[in-house]
Amino acid sequence: MKKASEIFDTHAHLCDAAFDDEREAIIADLGAHGVGAFTEIGFDLPSSRAALALAERYPQVYAAVGFHPDHSDHLRDEDVETLRQMVENNQKIVAIGEIGLDYHYTREGILRRAAASGQEPDPESLATADPEPEIQKACFRRMLQLARALGLPINVHSREAAQDTYDLIVEEHGYENSGIIHCFGYPVEMAERFVKLGLYVGVGGVVTFKNARKLKEVVARIPIERIVLETDCPYMAPVPKRGTRNDPRNLPYVVEEIAALRQMDPAEVIRITTENAKRVYRISE
Repeated sequence: MKKASEIFDTHAHLCDAAFDDEREAIIADLGAHGVGAFTEIGFDLPSSRAALALAERYPQVYAAVGFHPDHSDHLRDEDVETLRQMVENNQKIVAIGEIGLDYHYTREGILRRAAASGQEPDPESLATADPEPEIQKACFRRMLQLARALGLPINVHSREAAQDTYDLIVEEHGYENSGIIHCFGYPVEMAERFVKLGLYVGVGGVVTFKNARKLKEVVARIPIERIVLETDCPYMAPVPKRGTRNDPRNLPYVVEEIAALRQMDPAEVIRITTENAKRVYRISE
């Protein structure tokens, strides 16, 4: 009898300090919850190194390396070269990520929300604001160029920056080796534009939230062959675990919601999304 497919978590942060006391136990327990593999995602140089170290310890763990937009002002030329060497020397690195754009906590974003609410902006938030869009764009462009040069897919973080994200991916041909728009949060029309580029949509615990109307529509309407599963753990645990520390063992709740939205057998959702994950990350086993 053919073995049933196991869930592939395409975006996890098990190197986060939240897991320091249980990391090994959680990884050992994944199989009991139907999870077969996951990709540990870097967001700066230290976390990228940690992701690779974790992947080297476990056959079911893969790594992605890159600079998140929150850390875009720290990127140096030598960091790009270090990432290049890491990829060239290790087959467990399957993507450049987590890279992208996030305008939510920039000064502009903070001021815009304050004006909309009729309140004064929080001085502490302004003092610790994320890098401004032009700095983020420069970093994202470098990461897209690196991914293209190395022939790797991209794992993209995009928040309140849909058009700029799309435009930069097109300008830098970042779609050529495929990739994932992680934690997708835009309307279905934007999802369809990314899918037409050959990219995949990452779906996690948010799809189980009652107020996640946009994401539910995306999941129901785009081809299932373009959906991959993710946790973004330790964040965004699905209902009924919402508000607790997330980890890949919660993905069956996400599977159930996707199956309900698409009127599919959950086993088929797992089979197809796992095939999608292995295809985008070019994993043959």
